[in-house]
Amino acid sequence: MPKHDYSPSIEVLEYLDALWLQRGLSENTLAAYRRDLTQTEHWLLQTARAAKLIDASADDLGAYNEMRNNENIARRSAARWLSSVRGFFRHWLAEQRLQDDPTQYLEHPKQARALPSSLGAQDVENLLNAPDVTTAIGMRDRAMLELLYACGLRVSELVTLQLASVNLRQGVVRVTGKGSKERIVPAGEAALDWLQRYLREARQQLMPAGGNVLFPSRLGRAMTRQTFWHAIKRYALVAGIEKDISPHTLRHAFATHLVDNGADLRAVQMMLGHSDLSTTQIYTHVAQQRLQSLLRKHHPRG
Repeated sequence: MPKHDYSPSIEVLEYLDALWLQRGLSENTLAAYRRDLTQTEHWLLQTARAAKLIDASADDLGAYNEMRNNENIARRSAARWLSSVRGFFRHWLAEQRLQDDPTQYLEHPKQARALPSSLGAQDVENLLNAPDVTTAIGMRDRAMLELLYACGLRVSELVTLQLASVNLRQGVVRVTGKGSKERIVPAGEAALDWLQRYLREARQQLMPAGGNVLFPSRLGRAMTRQTFWHAIKRYALVAGIEKDISPHTLRHAFATHLVDNGADLRAVQMMLGHSDLSTTQIYTHVAQQRLQSLLRKHHPRG
């Protein structure tokens, strides 16, 4: 969709404020919702169908949806748009500003199931061994990689960890995930050992003035997601990993390796912080794919 300088209506802005207050969505998610609703409203105005989104009919929204489909919008984007407009109209229905929901007959696009790429156990081991732990930065990065893989964290969760987030005695990490939801995740012995070494030998060098950030940057402040993203790319090269990886790859490896070894799916869901079990179930498909590959490779009638 083309960029524009259109300012959304008061109803759109009030709905976004309500979303922020009620659901605690991230800035990125709120920005995507705002973009979807604003672009829809602007199109309605340009085509003289409606002056504001709240005035749109089912036919108006169907026409906009058809136009988007003709532009080959990705199914994930189409699903998010439908979620945005449905939420908008249901909000104003609940507020008794509307009597009918014009989105009720819009069909939800079928999502193609994308299986996440992962790393084998040896690749993970090589990646964890890549940082030079004779330096403070290398020790910090080794502890971060170990914790990322041991707990299945999102990179945003990792870089925002505080000293108080880790309980070494109990062996757990308190994580603040999407929607500001907290969860307690156990960390394995290897990750806890490296974390203790980092706290004992390296953190003071990176943050001599003290502070609450668990993994500070070279400048002694909170690290950005982009900084760690570049670091993991660099370590992948050192480890000889040819596939394109990101911090999320270790989260996928964490979940895949747990499911491969028979972990309970609901336990994996809790550790990943997934609100819906269906999101976690994709890792059973990864495991099935791997088993099928092993069968074709090693069975005489594969």
